[in-house]
Amino acid sequence: MTIIEHINITVPNIDEAINFIKIVAPDFKVRKDIRPSDNYRWAHIGNDQCYFALQEPHLDAEPHYPLKSYKNYGANHISLAVEDLDKIEEQLIKAGYKRSIDAPNEKFRKRLYFFDSTGFEWELVEYFSNDPDEMFLYEG
Repeated sequence: MTIIEHINITVPNIDEAINFIKIVAPDFKVRKDIRPSDNYRWAHIGNDQCYFALQEPHLDAEPHYPLKSYKNYGANHISLAVEDLDKIEEQLIKAGYKRSIDAPNEKFRKRLYFFDSTGFEWELVEYFSNDPDEMFLYEG
């Protein structure tokens, strides 16, 4: 079986990215956080199966900010299958994160979309079935 091992993303603020990820993936821990004096900072946050490789822009870069999902080149959203989506939603709202689009009500899953402080859009999905025909049924 193929799995996503890691996703490498450049972010303007690693600490802000880590704060968001800790809410949506509470089992993720910071594995490494490197702050060289002569280069860009990078960090890995994840569990034993997968992780996010976060890095600041290279020192000579002039990144465009904020990210405009579905308009700029690059990732449109990052999706995570999670447990207890209602609890995660409550924590994200309490922390001030903003919702993105609304997802249709579906029998075998619940999906929510949120923006982190950088403007990356995250799709969070909780499945209520282990049957792939039900999990990936698009009812809306």
